[in-house]
Amino acid sequence: MSDAAPQTDARSDADARRARWLSLIGSSIIRLIGVTWRIRTVDARPVDTLRYDGQPVALLVWHGQLLPMLYVLRFQSVATLISTHKDGELIAQIAKRLGYKLIRGSSSKGADRALLGLVRALRDGSTVAVTPDGPRGPNRTLAPGALVAAHRAGAPVVAVGVHASRAWYLRSWDRFMIPKPFARVTIVFDSPMLVPGETSRDAVEAIPVFAERMALVADRAAG
Repeated sequence: MSDAAPQTDARSDADARRARWLSLIGSSIIRLIGVTWRIRTVDARPVDTLRYDGQPVALLVWHGQLLPMLYVLRFQSVATLISTHKDGELIAQIAKRLGYKLIRGSSSKGADRALLGLVRALRDGSTVAVTPDGPRGPNRTLAPGALVAAHRAGAPVVAVGVHASRAWYLRSWDRFMIPKPFARVTIVFDSPMLVPGETSRDAVEAIPVFAERMALVADRAAG
């Protein structure tokens, strides 16, 4: 029994070292591929204005479209919500190397901490990027956490659609997209919108409204 804890600690240390090395490789690859992408942003000015004025904004992007956004928003002091699951650790380390502030938690684990972290970041005037269908789906099904947090903080929400002309798609629940080198990457920003209503329940009931807006910007990005 006395050997169990040291063995566990050794495995944890090994996993942490592995995540650090993989994140270094992963972040380097993202930068190398990303610099070749031909990126076009559509209707970004309202979001840029909010951010320039130090106003909070919550950006919603589907989990499978996260990679191009990680590149585009790198080193801009953006906060992002990343799962505390083991499979989220690598993404967290990569995001950290790309200059993101991390908020840890998810709808299934650490939900209260995640919600509190989102509210605090928004109230501090931060831009927050959230994948509302993460960390494990269902794919493109909007969970209420980001809307509730934005409602409590009085921050506008912006749906974001991303499309790549050529990409690899992983065989994962979200069909994670990796744009190929020299691909045309189109990013469409919706108009900032406050979550309507007076209570958190109202924010939850607004899910269909924002799900529709997510679908519309995705269609616009795809052309």
